Amino acid sequence: MTTTFKTTLITAALCALAGTAAAQTVLKIGYATSKESHYGVGSTVFCDEMEKGTQGRYKCQQFPASALGGEREQIEAVQLGTQDLTNTSTGPLGNFVPETRIVDIPFLFRDYAHARHTMDGPIGQDLLKKLQGKGLIGLAWTENGFRHMTNSKRAIMTASDASGLKLRTMENKVHMEGYKTFGLLPTPMPFPELFTALQQGTVDGQENPIPVILASKFSQVQKHLSLTGHVYSPAVILLSPAVWAKLSEADKKVFVEAAQKGGAAQRKKVNDDENTGIAQLKKDGMQVIEKVDGESFRKAVAPAYANFAKEFGADKIAAIQAVK
Repeated sequence: MTTTFKTTLITAALCALAGTAAAQTVLKIGYATSKESHYGVGSTVFCDEMEKGTQGRYKCQQFPASALGGEREQIEAVQLGTQDLTNTSTGPLGNFVPETRIVDIPFLFRDYAHARHTMDGPIGQDLLKKLQGKGLIGLAWTENGFRHMTNSKRAIMTASDASGLKLRTMENKVHMEGYKTFGLLPTPMPFPELFTALQQGTVDGQENPIPVILASKFSQVQKHLSLTGHVYSPAVILLSPAVWAKLSEADKKVFVEAAQKGGAAQRKKVNDDENTGIAQLKKDGMQVIEKVDGESFRKAVAPAYANFAKEFGADKIAAIQAVK
């Protein structure tokens, strides 16, 4: 083999490598909790499947633990195109797409099967389509889980036990309106500020699904956990329209299917955390009320349903309740 021929081969190989590097697009995806959390699990599966499906032309750089800001800030960044992706709860999404607030109504969903069938069915898919009109691409529903209350003051068994507690909530008017019927004092606050606020007593408590309570180590700053299950919290993988517009039809299909697989993995992690997490939180020192008087909470929130019916339509609420 001549020196000239060797040089030609090396040059060709380097050009091929350079071409591969140039063709690879790294997308930034952010979420609120740790990489070990349900959000991290779902995002990792999405990223792996997306990279595999595009033969490495697209890959992810993950930013867990609110490294890119709170959920509202990340949704806005995706909308503006300054962030590529976020895996976020729907809590703050209603500030951008008001129609999604319907899923935040307290005690709307009976259980996980009901919630997941709704989000995967025509109602959930119609909500995903509405995101496009607001400058967001919803690839697939993931999951946060049923929300429960924690606080540092007292055990909550009935709605009246919650009265007077200053509870951190998301910036979500449906949540806040519902929680006021329990006598709570809703205090909107970005998630990254929450642990310190609980530690310093700025708020008495917060409400989140078991996976978030675990991942955020709230047992270190909260004594009481009540399994109220008052709101089902979906989540969604959002993509910037600027990225979506550059994808081929084949790649768009890859992204959607990867997000659906990520959603399935995220739901499984929610299931696993719910099955083992309560025992872990007890071990960590939390006093857990497992049998809450759910009827007292449903009775308390009933008057708010009149306003929810005006905002969303009684027929739409009934359609969700009717899903089997």
